[in-house]
Formats: sequence, C-alpha cells, structure tokens
Amino acid sequence: MRGWRIFACVVLAAALQGLTSTCAQTVTGGPGQQKTLGDVVSAASPTALDRGFADLYNTEFDAAQREFTSWEAVNPDNPLGPVCEAAGFLFSEFNRLGVLEGQFFTDNKFLEAHKLSPDPTLRERFDRAIAKAQKLAEARRAKNKQDSDALFSLTLANGLLADYAQLIEKRNLASLHYTRLASDWAQQLLAVDPQRYDALLATGFTKYVIGSLSAPFRWILRMGGLPGDKASGIADLKTVSSQGRYLASFARILLAIAYVRDNDKPRAIELLSGLRQQFPGNSLFDREIQRLQAQH
Repeated sequence: MRGWRIFACVVLAAALQGLTSTCAQTVTGGPGQQKTLGDVVSAASPTALDRGFADLYNTEFDAAQREFTSWEAVNPDNPLGPVCEAAGFLFSEFNRLGVLEGQFFTDNKFLEAHKLSPDPTLRERFDRAIAKAQKLAEARRAKNKQDSDALFSLTLANGLLADYAQLIEKRNLASLHYTRLASDWAQQLLAVDPQRYDALLATGFTKYVIGSLSAPFRWILRMGGLPGDKASGIADLKTVSSQGRYLASFARILLAIAYVRDNDKPRAIELLSGLRQQFPGNSLFDREIQRLQAQH
C-alpha cells in the first residue's frame, strides 16, 4: 500500500503548465499580495485566455469557457484553445468535488483509494477537448518539432490526464504514466523556450513531494526518472508564482499547501490573503484562511 501512495504523491502538479510572461520582473501589490509581471501585462492588454484563467480562479467556470471558446474561434488551428477548455473542465470538477481544499491535502485524503463521483457529461467534454488539443498539437509538430504552443499543449494535456486519473479516479499507475509524459514534454518546452516559466509548475511540485519522502523511496523514483529535491521544488514554484502569467496564482495555491504541510502557517496565510484579495469571487481562500487561523 505504501508504494501506491508514493505513486499518488508525484502527480498533483503535472497538470498545471501554461503560458508565461517574457520578463523576470515582479511588482509588489497590497498587503500579503504580490502581482507578477504577467498580471500587469494581462491587466494592460488582456486576451481571452487571460480573462478565462482569471475567471477560473474566481470559480466563474461558464464565463471561463466562453473566453476559451472565443479565443479558439479566432485561432482554430492552435491547440491552446481546446487544452485550456479541458483545464477549465478539470478546475470545475475539482471545485465541485472539493479537491483543492487544504484539508484534502493536509489529511492525505488524496491518497485514499476510494474514487470520487465524477460528472459523466463533463468527463466526455473533457476527453473531447484533450483529444482535439493533442491532434492539433501533433499537426503543428509535424511542421515544426519545436513549436512551443504544441509542446505546451501536450505538456498540459498529459498533466490534466494525470490529475484526473489520480485525484478523481484513483488510477495510480495511469496517473504516473501521464505524469512522466507531462514532465518529458515540459523539459522539451523549456529547452526551446526557457522563459515559459509556468512549465516549471509540473517539475516544481513533483520535486517538492518526492523530496519530502524518505531516502529509499526518493532513490526508487529517481531511478524511474522522477528526481526529487524539496528545496529546488519550492524554488520552481516561487519562480512560477513571481514570473508566470496564467498559472502564477495556482503556483501560490500549491505553495500555500506546501507551507501548511511544512507547518509554516503564517506564510500560507499570507499567500492565501493575497489570493483572496485578487479573486474575491473564490470562497476557497477565505475558508482556508479561517481554518488555519482557528488552528493557532
């Protein structure tokens, strides 16, 4: 059973790569909040994808899908449209099932074997969006193996499949397979476009989780191509949180979870306070702050 739990640990963040800003500068926001350069660029000239991801963080999932599909209508040959749609479907399902609740992770409930109850209609839409994104990505790579949008889309698609398999269906081996694929695509993406910092989200949380395991298990997973380094993983997440564009806020959520697991509640509350200020429509942040404050 312990081996299955280790497999489960490594898949959480593989799903969540995206596009990034082109600079490494950050801009300080209000108390407890740090705005990234991506936030500033998005606010100055937001695209439909910018608006869609902002809607996701505010749990306005229908609005997010309208933004993603409008972007796809203008860019029908780009796999980013359908893969962002798939991300929206998964975020919606996570929200409905309570997957992103901090207690879900601190109590290790995500390692339990029982399946959750997915929405079959949403699953069908998720699968169609993933298949379309993969088909479009491979068509672009047939013309240019280093096409960064295609590499990103394949990274995200496999990560989304990994998270669905593990966090909803509890299919550990399948999730590990997709995690390794997502990591491979992310490394190819960063090799050709190192400033797409959000790709570090997958490697960052995976390295953090594996680095938190005991030495024998770290060695086994390293031999399987999944190295772990807790400090390096946190550094990757911090890079995404400060330099990312679409997924900076999700990196902050993962950092908050990591800080809670490491018993650093003040830093977790600081991050969550910034997220609550930035996305007032998402009640998750306020609930988690209250829960952590009640534990003092």
